[in-house]
Amino acid sequence: MTKVIVDAMGGDNAPAEIIKGALLALEGRKDFSVVFTGDEALVETELKKYNCDYSRIEIVPCTEVITGDDVPTSAVRTKRDSSLVVGLRMLKEDDSFAGFLSAGSTGAVLTGGVMHIGRIKGILRPALCPGIPNVHGGQTLLCDCGANAECKPAYLAQFAIMATAYARTRGIERPRVGLLNNGTEEHKGDPLHQEAFALLKEMDGIDFAGNVEGRDIMYGDVDVVVSDGFSGNIALKSVEGCGKTVSAVLKAEFKKNLGSKLSYLFARKQINRLRGMLDYAKLGGSPFLGLRKLVVKCHGSSKADSVAPAVSQILDAYQGDLIGKITEMLSCFTPAEGS
Repeated sequence: MTKVIVDAMGGDNAPAEIIKGALLALEGRKDFSVVFTGDEALVETELKKYNCDYSRIEIVPCTEVITGDDVPTSAVRTKRDSSLVVGLRMLKEDDSFAGFLSAGSTGAVLTGGVMHIGRIKGILRPALCPGIPNVHGGQTLLCDCGANAECKPAYLAQFAIMATAYARTRGIERPRVGLLNNGTEEHKGDPLHQEAFALLKEMDGIDFAGNVEGRDIMYGDVDVVVSDGFSGNIALKSVEGCGKTVSAVLKAEFKKNLGSKLSYLFARKQINRLRGMLDYAKLGGSPFLGLRKLVVKCHGSSKADSVAPAVSQILDAYQGDLIGKITEMLSCFTPAEGS
């Protein structure tokens, strides 16, 4: 049976919400088992709260935890018995694992992924690629959203390749790709974006739709938005802030008086749907595209309803042969790192 490794100790709400989310995923699918890495006593305490199928659960004891206060590179090197490092080493050494999931430090997950898993041959930089809810009821993939603050045109071209391959594993046969910029005209942007535009425009296998603006991430006709990690992270946090603002405003408005409270009763279904649409974390995690095996990072404050779909993300990408698809597409485009 396929196995997914879950870092039980990573994240603000670990281990309780991480374990609860993994168990929800186990209830929803019967085609995999979970291996928790972390403090054995704490993991067992949480598991006892549920009626678990222990035949599909394994615990690998670890004595250390990498926190958000740790320096990622030194922590990955020195905390060799941490739940994160142990999980990544297991993923590297055993092909029966579909992937690794953590809500821990983004820097540590990326550093550990590169050090222990390694990059697909030819990949210049791995990239984080979350799904952002859009008005069409689907998701727009944003690649990169924070792994690479400084980029070169060739990085952005490879982000387009990797995100296109990822979109295909999600059932989109011909994903449309846009380049995040400060305007839709071809001449817009700084030299990085102008050069990236020229590369993307000529690439085979990429359905390039041109430049897109920030608003198009949630209200556009592209399936993939390519970005440098600096701009992508700002866009992602803006979406997150928008969701929280709308939710807070709605909550305040419907508490004002009896009339507004009664109005809420009639509009509750639509309001909850809107809140859900604006909460990208509920869609799961962000895979680090470009690594030789599947590593997915959940938001640090993730709760069970975010962890469960992230586990399914790993399984779907594994069954869809995401790594193989990226490798195949990459063979048609392998620029030098200085490009």
